Amino acid sequence: MRAWQTVKPGRPMDALYLNEDVEPPRPTPGTVHLEVIAAGIGLPDAFMCQGSYALTPKTLPFTQGQEVVGRIIECGEDVHGRKAGDRVMAVTSFFTGHGSFAEQCLGLDGFCMPVPDEMSDAEGAGFLIPFHTAYIALVTRGKIEAGENVLVIGGAGGTGQAAMQIAKALGARVIATAGGPEKAEFCRALGADHVIDYRSEDIAESVKAATDGRGADAIYDPVGGEAFASATRCIAHEGRILAIGFASGSWGQTDTSHLVYHNYSVVGVIPSQYDRAFKEQTQERLLGWWREGKLRPQIDDLVAFEALPEALERLVAGGVKGKLTLAVDPSATPPA
Repeated sequence: MRAWQTVKPGRPMDALYLNEDVEPPRPTPGTVHLEVIAAGIGLPDAFMCQGSYALTPKTLPFTQGQEVVGRIIECGEDVHGRKAGDRVMAVTSFFTGHGSFAEQCLGLDGFCMPVPDEMSDAEGAGFLIPFHTAYIALVTRGKIEAGENVLVIGGAGGTGQAAMQIAKALGARVIATAGGPEKAEFCRALGADHVIDYRSEDIAESVKAATDGRGADAIYDPVGGEAFASATRCIAHEGRILAIGFASGSWGQTDTSHLVYHNYSVVGVIPSQYDRAFKEQTQERLLGWWREGKLRPQIDDLVAFEALPEALERLVAGGVKGKLTLAVDPSATPPA
């Protein structure tokens, strides 16, 4: 089979190699063997090229790609309720090197869900990780209530766009940060009540102004670094900073004395270690909002399989609004 392999550490253009003759994976216990239709593309994939992502496989070469829509070829041991031919969306076994940037991959049975017939392959490939992450952050960990002020840092990003939509579905008032007029308009089109262009405005001062001095009740932060530092300067009394990721290249640094004296919390968020029942309940609620038109994965582009390195370079350079997906099978359906 054909597969993109990371063969050495570096930027995507240097690290990735399209191997035309890779041995297909065999299903292991708890996995499903998938024929890949489309794959989600995310910043963790660029970080894995560099070797800086925590779950990067330790042995070269490996195939990455965390998100997939595909059809089941075969089920491994301890897989129940799935069958060959099912069209599913799944999180892959990328951490073992069997990710979705290949014609076949392994999906984790514990994070494998049917794709609605009316959902495109591109939308399905960009659904699970962004929307489950945002749901866990805002509902399970952040406990957002209607009317609260929610700041979404990096609102035009793959997970930021999901967080804005879920926050609006929960009845929150959404403030988003974005870099430049185009991304600011993208956030407004998704329902942001106030958008801060961080290239020309101070985030903390702008949030305070937009909330009459109160600050944000919850801050969704997939960026880290200086953005996290700004969050600590505009968090409301008893607010929650939801630490998602480090798109900036560095995690936010917590000053315990500051959070104590200002009476706020920093909450870690990752969509793992939840059982299947929880994930299925979450998926049911998310798809309910999707069917009501409250959620829609924002797919910037469905990229040709051969163009993966260029797509990752574009993502790293900040040239994407929403989510990129990869047409591993040329028949993969684009967003409606």
